Amino acid sequence: MNPEKVVFGFFIVLALTLNFGFFVGDIENPDHHHLYELYAVVVVNLIATVLKFGDRSQMGALLLATSLVAMLQLLAAAIVWALAEHVYGAGLTPVVTASIVSLSGGAMLANVISVILLIIETVMLRR
Repeated sequence: MNPEKVVFGFFIVLALTLNFGFFVGDIENPDHHHLYELYAVVVVNLIATVLKFGDRSQMGALLLATSLVAMLQLLAAAIVWALAEHVYGAGLTPVVTASIVSLSGGAMLANVISVILLIIETVMLRR
C-alpha cells in the first residue's frame, strides 16, 4: 500500500463529504449551512488541490482541473458570504444563502467528478 496514494485519496473523498455536509439542507435557511463548515470545505479543497500538483499525467491534469473549479466555486461562495455580512450588512437573507449554497453545489459536482476520476484511475491500474 502506498501511503502517498492513501493521503491523496483521503483528502479527495474528505473534500467531497465535507462539501456534501455543507450543501445538504434547506437552500434558503442559513441555520442549515454553517460558516465553519464552509471554512473547512475551503481548507480541505485547498489541501486536495495542492496534492494534485505533483501528477504530470493526463488524469492528473483532469484531477487538477476539477479541483481548481471546486476552489473557484468555494472561494466565490466565501466572498458572497463575507460581502453580505461585512460590506453590505444585509446578513444571510434567503437570496444570499441560496447563492452561497448554489456555489457550493457547483463545487460539490466538481468534487464528485474528481472522485469518479480517482476511481477510474484506480480501476485502470495493473499490478
